Amino acid sequence: MAALLFLYREVLALDLPWMENIVRAKQAPRLPVVLSRAETMALLRTMSGREALMAGLLYGSGLRLMECLRLRMKDVDLVRHEITVREGKGGKDRKTMLPERLRPALQAQIDCARAQHARDLEAGFGAVSLPYALARKYRNAEKEPGWQYVFPAARRAADPADGHEKRHHLDEGVLQRAVRAAARAAGILKPVSPHTLRHCFATHLLEGGADIRTVQELLGHKDVTTTQIYTHVLNRGTVGVLSPLDR
Repeated sequence: MAALLFLYREVLALDLPWMENIVRAKQAPRLPVVLSRAETMALLRTMSGREALMAGLLYGSGLRLMECLRLRMKDVDLVRHEITVREGKGGKDRKTMLPERLRPALQAQIDCARAQHARDLEAGFGAVSLPYALARKYRNAEKEPGWQYVFPAARRAADPADGHEKRHHLDEGVLQRAVRAAARAAGILKPVSPHTLRHCFATHLLEGGADIRTVQELLGHKDVTTTQIYTHVLNRGTVGVLSPLDR
């Protein structure tokens, strides 16, 4: 079996003219796991503190897990109720909504992160990793409050890029474990991860009558066909057909 696998890989590595006509089988699309509104609220109610806020942003704003963790203070507009996602999937920026319900908790988290940053500055640190070459272009930006992460890690660590001790964002495993524990506590039998909350965001918006193009923009999907998968998990399907048993 190992020999056959090796031979298969060697053939794929060849650049033969006849291989250009080979059509690879496409992976069948899978429907995302989506919680009901009741299940989603039960999940969120079992969470508390920082993890509850992050889970609320995934569900209330449609953020991906890493988009939430990489959120910087300057990209949160508490007045306009907007969040700017920088360098989302595909390298694009986008804006999404900031739920009013999360505004007080998010303000408190930002205040906490600012206080942590002030302590780092007093200790002679306070720098954060910047995207691209911004650290060279803006010399002091890495220590400015606006560039600091909303959800900073508990400890500073060396930046692989330059070896300097900086404060990174929170590790993704923190929220992943919290969401799994909350799902168990809420008695939810479906497989649940942080990304499930983003699926719920899209599906529940469409259920509420939101335009699919608007949902596409909020999610940051390049193609609307990616967003259309959520129409297949609505309560009544894509065309609103009722079962004959429900008539």
